[in-house]
Amino acid sequence: MSELIDNATKRKGILKQLILQLHQGEDPEAVRSQLFELLGKVPYGDVVDVEQELISEGLPTAEVLKLCDIHTAAMQGAIDSSGARPAPAGHPVDTFSKENEALAGEISLTEQLFDRLASMPGDTEVSEDLGNLRQRLGLLSDVDKHYRRKENLLFPFLEAHGITGPPTVMWGKHDQARELLKNSLEAIETSLSTGSIVADEANALVKLLFKPATEALAEMIYKETEILFPMCLDTLSESEWFKIYEQSNEIGYCLYDPEDVWTPTSFEIEEEEPKVPDRVQLPSGSLNPDELEAMLNTIPFDLTFVDKDDRVRYFTQGRERIFERNRSIIGRQVQLCHPPSSVHVVQKILDDFRAGRADSAPFWINLKGRFIHIEYFALRDRQGKYLGTLEVSQDLTAKRNLTGEQRLLSYEEK
Repeated sequence: MSELIDNATKRKGILKQLILQLHQGEDPEAVRSQLFELLGKVPYGDVVDVEQELISEGLPTAEVLKLCDIHTAAMQGAIDSSGARPAPAGHPVDTFSKENEALAGEISLTEQLFDRLASMPGDTEVSEDLGNLRQRLGLLSDVDKHYRRKENLLFPFLEAHGITGPPTVMWGKHDQARELLKNSLEAIETSLSTGSIVADEANALVKLLFKPATEALAEMIYKETEILFPMCLDTLSESEWFKIYEQSNEIGYCLYDPEDVWTPTSFEIEEEEPKVPDRVQLPSGSLNPDELEAMLNTIPFDLTFVDKDDRVRYFTQGRERIFERNRSIIGRQVQLCHPPSSVHVVQKILDDFRAGRADSAPFWINLKGRFIHIEYFALRDRQGKYLGTLEVSQDLTAKRNLTGEQRLLSYEEK
């Protein structure tokens, strides 16, 4: 056993040095030749371990992301996934793989259109061909659901097992592919809106945007097939896979609708997160009273809850209240909290909510130069039984004046 461990350690050390050579600018083909000469086929687990190790040692994720395509080119054909376990029909990995087959078919059809454009004389009018490309690239954009299931369902379980590097790098590659597809479709729309377009112009777009988009998708299919999915099958438990399986429908599927129902053969049902004293347990997590109070008082609107018997039971206490509230209203009939002139409207809203005739009632007013939005919502349990009413008041004055975009990455510029 020690000999095997030593060999594995040496193998990973050599692979690590070869990858570092790529980061130092070594030609990918030269590195690929060394890789085959020194190591032959590399087990898929070694690739994951080395990438994780490099990031843990301080190699910036952004640098790994930047050179990820070079890694793929250098390791093409050198990864050994022959020992990977097969996924049964209907298993999340089986679904991911079927989606990849559908994506590969669409990529092939798209690249046939690239070849057709490349074979045309430069001054040939190609608006119809560009329209066909728009349709194909639109279908490929369905990959977003494939990627979101990885990001939101699969990656959290990998992270729980201490595998953080590969998911981070892959997510970055997802975003690059999404951006290329988005820009490609926007470029086609712009070109078609100007009237006729000739082959030379279309081929320039193919080279600049369309081809990089399909290459990004194809490279991710390779990485998933050869590295990610075999590693995940080795790492995740049946119960973890079942949680992914149960939640996949919420996000949806890419170019493929699963036909097989997957039932785990055998696994121990994992207990839900153990109940911790003094925490409010909810289906999607838990909060202690201090966290819950801080959260409710920090959200940028006022909440007031009226129970099924029309009594005020709770209100938030944010820093900037829109309407005055004091604790004396707790337990009071909500009808008595309104002027006599409007009580009949309040009563009608409550009656409609209780009878199921309405689920919300929105209003908006101008108050001392501010635009205030007020909306009442009926609260119901899973069976539809009326639980009470939630009043939500928001000062939308500043938000009404927003223009352009303020994206997450813009925060770095502050």
